[in-house]
Amino acid sequence: MSGHSKWATTKHKKMAIDAKRGKIFTKVLKEITVAARIGGGDPAGNPRLRAVILKAKEANTPADNIKKAIQKGTGELPGVTYEEAVFEGYGPGGTALLISIMTDNKNRTVPEIRHLLSKHGGNMGEAGCVSWMFDKKGYIVVEGGKTGEDNLMALVLEAGAEDMRKDGNNFEVITAPGDLEVVKGAIEKAGIPIAASEVTMLPQNYIDLDDKVTEQVLRLIELLEDHDDVQNVYANFNVRDEVIEKMGR
Repeated sequence: MSGHSKWATTKHKKMAIDAKRGKIFTKVLKEITVAARIGGGDPAGNPRLRAVILKAKEANTPADNIKKAIQKGTGELPGVTYEEAVFEGYGPGGTALLISIMTDNKNRTVPEIRHLLSKHGGNMGEAGCVSWMFDKKGYIVVEGGKTGEDNLMALVLEAGAEDMRKDGNNFEVITAPGDLEVVKGAIEKAGIPIAASEVTMLPQNYIDLDDKVTEQVLRLIELLEDHDDVQNVYANFNVRDEVIEKMGR
């Protein structure tokens, strides 16, 4: 769709801005602690920890902070115990929202997220109301000007990717979650720069919204992401490039 990008692609632009502003330090360190608690403190044997450490380094998180977050997860240092959960709901225009959280007090977080949604044109849904619309996938973004489409397609499919598609000026490479690192490594070995990569929740289909509703959804997502307990927001809508530029994303 010319002049449009999916939210899955667009959010990486926002993440880059947030990283420069230091807004993701707390969230990424929290994620490191949880990953270390669940899978151990050795990145070599803990893919989730390895991935989030890379994200932390890309955001210029100090190495000492990363080390302490791992030690809190393994119990070497005292720390808060976080619980993971995913809330489901709807935003303006019927946009499906998956909201991934990490909290030390779910009884506090649930009403706060519900209030944010209801105040800004959305509502909290029951478990399962939108999760069926999303699939867990490995996701890689490559800027279109960095390589040719045919070249990248052949490379990633040979490496085990499930699909590749063009989204605006970017290429999206889709993998099974466990194949992300292999496919990413093949792209990097070929000297092609990667704009973003992660294991994420991708919508099976995207909806079109008018510009006014798109702005409302983007503002709601921004407010959700500003909440200390929210790690990620996944949504199923297309974004016109002009709207992103207007809102300064």
